[in-house]
Amino acid sequence: MGYIRSTGEGGKTTKTLGVIGGLGPLATACFIEMAVKMTDARTDSEHIPMIIYNWPGIPDRTGYILGKSSENPFIEMARIGKTLSGQGADYIAIPCVTAYFFYEQLCKEVDVPIIDMIGETARHLRDNGVRRAGLMATDGTVTGGFLRKGLEQQGIEVVQPSAGGQKLLMDIIYKGVKANMPFAMDDFNAVKKELLDAGAEVIILGCTELSVIHRDHDIGPGFLDAMEVLAQKSVLLCGGRLKKEFLNLIT
Repeated sequence: MGYIRSTGEGGKTTKTLGVIGGLGPLATACFIEMAVKMTDARTDSEHIPMIIYNWPGIPDRTGYILGKSSENPFIEMARIGKTLSGQGADYIAIPCVTAYFFYEQLCKEVDVPIIDMIGETARHLRDNGVRRAGLMATDGTVTGGFLRKGLEQQGIEVVQPSAGGQKLLMDIIYKGVKANMPFAMDDFNAVKKELLDAGAEVIILGCTELSVIHRDHDIGPGFLDAMEVLAQKSVLLCGGRLKKEFLNLIT
């Protein structure tokens, strides 16, 4: 059973969110901050409870998907998911888009619901009338095809960067944010321009390291941050109140 408490609203119960973290650690911290800032709370006790298992030792998802590593991240993610379930989590969030390559496997292995960041992102775009979306993501997400599939199931056409643009993104993600090193925002903006020029109505930030950039830099309008979608759904499922400005997440 999850941790249950009363808010100040007539004994309304809340659910506990379990977080499979460390994918990477900075993205996990950003996710927690997002969920807190989205919640319409006047006291500490009005925020949703979370159990965070921050385990950076989970093997790299992209390396495995591309066949560059034989270390399967699923094993550790499933172990952590079971641990969170045993500790009382009612729902599980994974603040890593590439990890959703393993989503269906994890759902079979873990006995509490795992929030579907991919499906929720696609539905958010559909509900806002978007029919053509640009994608900024890792090579693992692009090659895995699961995000494209989720979008196409909602009638959304996907626009991907050129090979050169994709390399710029991977360098930003792996040599910049994950490595805690400086990177060129000019490179980010070049990929943004490429996707908009190709007809993207909205650009999906489909990697949680890019969510860190969204937090720390002015990237302009026209984006949907997949990790914001995950944070929004987490707050709502666990019984938190959402601030009105976070109902529509497209900037």
